[in-house]
Amino acid sequence: MGYLPNQNLDMNDKLLVIEELRVSFHLPEGMARAVDGISFDLAAGETLGLVGESGCGKSVSALSILGLVPSPPGRIETGRIVFENQDLLRLDAEGLRRIRGREISMIFQEPMTSLNPVIPIGQQVAEPLRVHKSLSRSAALTEAAEWLDHVKIPAARKRLDDYPHQLSGGMRQRVMIAMAMVCRPKLLIADEPTTALDVTIQAQILSLMLSLKSELNMSVLLITHDLGVVAQMASRVMVMYAGQIVETGRMADIFERPFHPYTQGLLKSMPRLGDRRGGHAPRLNEIPGTVPALIEAAEGCRFADRCPHAFEACRQQQPELVKIGNGQQARCWLKHHPDRRKPGA
Repeated sequence: MGYLPNQNLDMNDKLLVIEELRVSFHLPEGMARAVDGISFDLAAGETLGLVGESGCGKSVSALSILGLVPSPPGRIETGRIVFENQDLLRLDAEGLRRIRGREISMIFQEPMTSLNPVIPIGQQVAEPLRVHKSLSRSAALTEAAEWLDHVKIPAARKRLDDYPHQLSGGMRQRVMIAMAMVCRPKLLIADEPTTALDVTIQAQILSLMLSLKSELNMSVLLITHDLGVVAQMASRVMVMYAGQIVETGRMADIFERPFHPYTQGLLKSMPRLGDRRGGHAPRLNEIPGTVPALIEAAEGCRFADRCPHAFEACRQQQPELVKIGNGQQARCWLKHHPDRRKPGA
């Protein structure tokens, strides 16, 4: 049972449907299965969080939607990516270019490497308008200035001629948001939009994204390693590990009743207010070990070597994603052997 769709939606409400997506990277040392059979759907106007450590396959999943997986060495092996009832994997390069930046936009992890360092930011924000809406240079720059103002960049019109290195990290991220939003997309993919920003700027960026999402009634796929960010933004969450979805459900259910040991580990590693003892911050919990390299897929559960509850079945056979109640789903043998869960964990 690899695909358990959101039962609260009929097909007409689903803006994006991904079915059994598999993406591999063919490397000299072998084939790495970066995304291994993930399936999910996203409703119009919904925010869905995709959570996991670096190397879990989150960004590759996002790049697959936009046809940006570098090939070679990457290759989409199987699956469907259906956006507004159209399979994006069947489109040619020109068909994807018409959608990319207009219907689906993306905010990348690091604005300093995503923005062109030798082109003024005004021209970069204006480019989608010239490509997709055929605006003249002056009209596109006028609208670009309006969007820079909209994302709260001071003296926006004067900033049109600035280069990325002249802006702070928070300002560069706002420029990236303006570029992504300028054509009013139906789907925004935000890949770690607050990485490397201090907590004050992070809060401002998240508040801005929430405001723009509400204003445009767009869908958001939010990719992050930070469950705290997801809690602020998303109504549903998917937890990804080693190329697979290991748990998914409503945000409140995942926070209150996490089932998969990996999800529990992520939640326990979050700092919490009021946890100080004796005036000192408590030591944060950690998940021992690292995400496997995925060159050779393990026979059993991919989290088994790091899991405090692992037993013989976990290393012999890979568990399926199954319902565990209330719309929540998990990929774990503890569903069938609850007595194996250690007390207090």
